[in-house]
Amino acid sequence: MIKRVLVWQWGRRGGGPRFGLNLAQAIDRLPGREVLLCLSRRAEILTAPGFPRHAMTVWQVETYGNLSGLLLRLLGAPVVIPRLLKVLRLWRPDLAICAMAGPVDLLMASALRCAGVPLVVIVHDALPHPGDGFPFQHTLQNILIRQAQGVVALTHHVASQLREQAGMQEREIVVASLPPFDYPAMQGRAIPPVIRPPGPMRLLMFGRLLAYKGLDLLLETLKGLSPVSDYECRIVGSGPDSDVLRKLAALPRVSVENRWVEEEEIASVIGWADVMVLPYREASQSGVGAVAVAAGKQVLATRVGGLEEQFAGLPGVTLCDVDVRALTDALEALILAGPTVSEGRTGQTDILWETMAATMLSDVEHLRHNQETSQEEIVVVPSS
Repeated sequence: MIKRVLVWQWGRRGGGPRFGLNLAQAIDRLPGREVLLCLSRRAEILTAPGFPRHAMTVWQVETYGNLSGLLLRLLGAPVVIPRLLKVLRLWRPDLAICAMAGPVDLLMASALRCAGVPLVVIVHDALPHPGDGFPFQHTLQNILIRQAQGVVALTHHVASQLREQAGMQEREIVVASLPPFDYPAMQGRAIPPVIRPPGPMRLLMFGRLLAYKGLDLLLETLKGLSPVSDYECRIVGSGPDSDVLRKLAALPRVSVENRWVEEEEIASVIGWADVMVLPYREASQSGVGAVAVAAGKQVLATRVGGLEEQFAGLPGVTLCDVDVRALTDALEALILAGPTVSEGRTGQTDILWETMAATMLSDVEHLRHNQETSQEEIVVVPSS
């Protein structure tokens, strides 16, 4: 049985460290499991209010701050790997889980191989999204996957994309779910406000402001709304300056905040909204959507990639085709219906994460058993 689990995620900001933390906390709550959470010493989440510093063991590793730092870290592998190996031999995990792949994870994979610790990689995106991530990040992820004993996808959509890649046709892929991201639970408060003052419908598009997120679809949708539609729309996140963002900012009742949102501010940004709008042209799954679900917000998303699978059966979620007319009709219907009052799913998220973690570990144990049985069935015939 897997008892001691190392969960690592070496991102500095964004959803990766949050996913790693939530997963580690969920495993730690399961009976008979112990967790070591490994984060980058530069991770923004470490200084966020309410970080559970004393509730679990956290191993901080120096990573990098920029591209030159990344290259130096990779060149320093002969020094870095023995340091990682020393901690691994002291803690002796039964399994290591890469919560979200990054540029320097091959250093940890090498140390794990030396320590004889099985590696499982959770794959969020099987294929790169345009403009997202470091150059060659998916090449490094593919190398990491091929070194792993287990692969986990967060939707069947991603699993299918993985199976189409070279060398993956015969690999068994575990499919897990993406539970809601409960930012307020970590900060010790509910997302405000539960009772909002009267006013226009509040629409929010939040996250990386990249073309594949459907910024052009949102622009045409907002331009096509009825003149009597009562709403205000915030577009908040970071991305390259573009013509479509400038056109969105020029629309009445629309504001564009092209900036990085710090960890401690996310709850208040999400709390402002009535509807989270996800007009994506492609998607594996959505961390932003998971945050919105945890907060009890209405979600309007396009029926693309793994979104339909992620949101299937969830209350307050409207799915539509990747089409301006369909998105406009759906948004107008939500604006006409007006805001709904919800207390979110703060009390349920722990259970959902525990269920996901327990199921994933069970599937991984089954996968390892199959691999060991398969190896035992190999008969070596001595030469005459």
